[in-house]
Amino acid sequence: MRIGGVIAAACAALVLGGAQTSAQTGARASVAADAPVVVELFTAQGCAGCPEANGVVEPLADEAGVILLTWPVDYWDWMGWRDTLAKPAFSARQREYVEALRLRAPATPQLIVDGRRTVAATPGLLEVAVAEAAADGDAPPRVAFGADAVRIGAGRPPTGGADVVAVVFTPGVQSVRVGSGDNRGKTVRQVNVVRSVVRLGPWSGGSRSYALPDGLDADDGVAVLVQSRQDRRILGAARR
Repeated sequence: MRIGGVIAAACAALVLGGAQTSAQTGARASVAADAPVVVELFTAQGCAGCPEANGVVEPLADEAGVILLTWPVDYWDWMGWRDTLAKPAFSARQREYVEALRLRAPATPQLIVDGRRTVAATPGLLEVAVAEAAADGDAPPRVAFGADAVRIGAGRPPTGGADVVAVVFTPGVQSVRVGSGDNRGKTVRQVNVVRSVVRLGPWSGGSRSYALPDGLDADDGVAVLVQSRQDRRILGAARR
């Protein structure tokens, strides 16, 4: 069973806030170890409000039951600082969430939990959102890594089908000294920064293996997500 610091903190927050009954709080302590919660942060080095959000999510990188991914977006570049880690594909991924979740527009910082909801980058709210996602009753397809492939187990496919995607990231913290724009002179810390995202193929509910991207190094982080095409829900995930 998965009982991490985030879950414990969330339970404490719920008790103090009186937002849940003791039975509901207890349910959050019983979480399948093979069903990690995926937390995605869309951020930018040139965004004045982003360093604080980066710091809020950083502890999640060490949680066994959480896959934290930081996506640097490029649409802040016009403000005077060209983000050294951003890619257009990362901004495009955020726009997909904006459409699927019927949001008004992309925002930075922006946190997406399991592809299903946005949450404010504040410790109490984020911890509760992670705990609620962990306690979701859906049975995810199993995701298991091999030497150079990943196997997705059988499960119920969503309406419209799903894709299996590999997200390659740099584990741990990267620090960048910003030379201009709103964060001029600041050193911005970002954790588990995504470098690339590759679609491995479709998933239609049957058990199937997929080859991992070529050129992976032993130190690379890789998260494999089974993601609904239509509403962008993450149905299953694992990382190595």
